[in-house]
Amino acid sequence: MGRFRTESYRWVVVAAGVPVLMAAIGLGRFAFGMQLPGMQAGVHLSSAQMGLMGTCNFGGYLIAMFLSPFLVRRYRPRLNIVAGLLLVGGSLLMMSRCHVFLSLAICFTMTGLGTGVANIAMMALLTWWFSNEERGKATGIVLCGNGLGIVLAGVLIPHFNRVDGIDGWRSGWITLGLIGVAVAAISGMLLRNDPRELGLQPENRLPTALESVSGAGKLTGAPGALARLSFLYMVVGVTSAIYGAFIVFSMIHEYGLSETTAGFYWSWMGICSLFSGVGFGALSDRIGRRYSLAVVFGVYTVAFALAGFKLGNGAIFVSVLLFGFSIFGSVAIVVTAMGDYFEPSRVAHALSFAFIFSAVGQTVGPVVAGVIAEPQGVFTRAYLISALITAVAALFSLTLPTVARREKTMDNETLAERTQS
Repeated sequence: MGRFRTESYRWVVVAAGVPVLMAAIGLGRFAFGMQLPGMQAGVHLSSAQMGLMGTCNFGGYLIAMFLSPFLVRRYRPRLNIVAGLLLVGGSLLMMSRCHVFLSLAICFTMTGLGTGVANIAMMALLTWWFSNEERGKATGIVLCGNGLGIVLAGVLIPHFNRVDGIDGWRSGWITLGLIGVAVAAISGMLLRNDPRELGLQPENRLPTALESVSGAGKLTGAPGALARLSFLYMVVGVTSAIYGAFIVFSMIHEYGLSETTAGFYWSWMGICSLFSGVGFGALSDRIGRRYSLAVVFGVYTVAFALAGFKLGNGAIFVSVLLFGFSIFGSVAIVVTAMGDYFEPSRVAHALSFAFIFSAVGQTVGPVVAGVIAEPQGVFTRAYLISALITAVAALFSLTLPTVARREKTMDNETLAERTQS
């Protein structure tokens, strides 16, 4: 009976995890691109300042990468999730009252810090509720929250801009901040650190949860796998941060689209992103991790090139759709590949290492793009440079070690089936 109740409640944890990522990442990070045109007009931000705003957010996220292992180990995931979401919601509310660049930058740094704390704690929490065999599916479902946040921002922000005019971005931050606080309250009510807190039978007692999050122990795996995957994840961080931060601004100021149309495009990107993790994760099961990474980087390249060459409104819409289809595919493949190359007890530690590289890339990307765009106030060159970087990454993906435990096991099972037949 206890086991039956555990199997039921763990999906409550997943259901609660979807709005956690929706608020922490979908609203706390990806809504920035929708808000940027209004903020730029209302506070008179330069291109360099817009880039620095994105860098401040990712800088806060990077700090969280270093602090979270201690915080999760000391205070457990549930409290970190609630605290992180309160920090996200509170900082967004404070941004609505800012009138100068410095205060905006400070608040958005706090948003990034809360995003990182809540995100890492949520991923750690799943290790306590799900076995290795089902954790990937649970993680994929929770990741859908990112896309839901993107869709929600794409619908709400243009509405507030129409109703409140030049102060629409302030109303937007107030609304998104209140959503973050509400999700924090819901998370505190529904989430539990461990099935035993509800008197249930633990699902998974492998030492992969907080011990591995703490970073203790030595990593073992295919030579060079961690460094190569971390480098590829950093490329994702750099290029996706540039595109995500500035593409809405480009659609409005470089392509001449209305805010409503840009918001419509952005919402479609969010809808497409709902399928990216599941789709590319399934593709990697079929053709292997390195080939699927090459494919996803190829899609990135086409998306960035279409945005950079300014081929018209149809091309930018296709660019947005392709970015949506691929945005979380790289995350799913990297997470799965870590499970191929490393022992289960070391996977979370390896992921934290890769996340730091990604956070560094996300921190550097927007400010560099802002500097590149400063002379003319356009980001087309930054998109084209991103396309070149991801094209190189697509080729580099093919250098990943060919022998991974999971893929090798699959090959052996296939060979055995053919022998029997």
